[in-house]
Order: sequence, then C-alpha cells, then structure tokens
Amino acid sequence: MFTGWALSLLLIVVVRLMVGRPQLVPARGQAMVEGLIQWVYDIMAPIVGKKVIKPVFPLLLCLFTYILIMNWSGLLPGVGTFGHFVPEHEITMEQATDMQHSGAIVREIDGKYYDGHFHYFFRPVNSDLNTTLALAIISFLAWIWFVLKYAGVKLLLFDLFGNKADKKEVPGYIYVPLFGVFLGVGLIEVISILSRLVSLPFRLFGNVFGGENLLTSMHGMFAWVLPVPFYFLEILIGFVQALVFTLLTAVYIGLICNHDSADEHAHAH
Repeated sequence: MFTGWALSLLLIVVVRLMVGRPQLVPARGQAMVEGLIQWVYDIMAPIVGKKVIKPVFPLLLCLFTYILIMNWSGLLPGVGTFGHFVPEHEITMEQATDMQHSGAIVREIDGKYYDGHFHYFFRPVNSDLNTTLALAIISFLAWIWFVLKYAGVKLLLFDLFGNKADKKEVPGYIYVPLFGVFLGVGLIEVISILSRLVSLPFRLFGNVFGGENLLTSMHGMFAWVLPVPFYFLEILIGFVQALVFTLLTAVYIGLICNHDSADEHAHAH
C-alpha cells in the first residue's frame, strides 16, 4: 500500500510538471501526456461507443495508467529487494545445504540453521491480491453505475432475461417456450457477471506475482546478465495486463450501453 501511494503521488507530480500550464501549441511534456490520452481514447471509443465514451473515459484512462505504473513498480530499484528474514523451522546443517541447492531461503542465526521466507519492505503493488481485488470491485461498481444510468434497468433486464427471438419470424409454439430458455441463459449470465470479481483480480495478480517470482529465481541463479531478458518480458507483460484489464472493463460497459447504436446500425443496413 505504501508503494502504491508513493508511486501515485510521484505520478501526479510528474504529470503536473510535464504539462505545466497547458498551451494551445503543446510543449514536449504536454504533447507526451496528450499522446497517451489520445491513444487510450482511440482504442476505447469504438468499444464503449459514442454514447458513453466521454463519461466513461476518465475511469478507463485512470485504470490503464494506474495499473501500468503499478505493474512496472516491481522493476524499480529497491522494490522487492530490501527486507528481513522470517525464520519458520529449525533445520540441520545438512538439510540447510540441500535446501540452499534447491533454491530455498536458509539463514544461520546464533549458530543454528533455519528455513523461512523473506519479508520485503516494498513489493510490486499488484502482486498483492488486495489491490487487484479493489480494482476489480471499482470496475464492477462502475459497470453497474454506467449501465443503469445510460442503458436503464429495463434494457439491462431484457439483455439478461428477455426473449431475443423475433415474434414475426418464429412460430408461437416455439416463441413461448423460448422465454424459459432465455431465463435460464440469463441466470448463467448473472453468474458470469459475478465471476468477473474473481477473473479480473486473479488474472492481474497471477501475472504480476508470477513475474516477481520469476525475476527472484533468475537473480538467485545468476545475478548478472541472465535476468535482463526477463526484465523486458515483464515490461511487455505489465503493459499487456494493464491493457487487458482496461479493455475488459470497456467491453463490459459497451456490451449493454451500445445496444441502441447497434440497433440503429442494423436498421440502417
């Protein structure tokens, strides 16, 4: 949490210094910030739709920027580096030698050997499930807010449980039983929506936590040169996971809020 607050404050200060006093002809720092904003907007606008992109965009930009910086926080010097050893079990010298060869953390304290784990003072923000779960809850509550505000309860219920068959093209003896079919499909869809609170946080947490362990293992095997390619891999994974989380949030909102636009497009054709 401390790492998250510190990096958030640093991000705010850096952006303010880069932008300064906004000008009609942007300076280099302002142009970089505007370029990031425009890039995210161009990706999200077709997904969310023209109807809600303006009110939704600040949330999407904030999610992408925050998650991206926090994913990369594990690559900063000092993060995942300093801490203290927490002993768990007393072991013999022979066991300590074998465990060290297998990559376990072993320390000698007052002439005795202990295995245990290393408690870091600073860790990557999204390597903690509490953070990713909080982000998923924010995304879920935002989905509820925007859908109810811009689509409405009626459209939401129809999208979940309504009979989507065309009454003019489907015989009555088929059309009526389809109400039960779509009701069952709607219940499955509700379970799918609730499962976002599991899939979103665990996907982000798993990738960042796994990357942290990978870098630790590579440094344990050979501290120089070998970890370098994995740093570049983590930069790529951090970017992809931030984009995926933001895109999924945009897709969830756009799927229902875009109904009117989709219907108009279909009628036009």
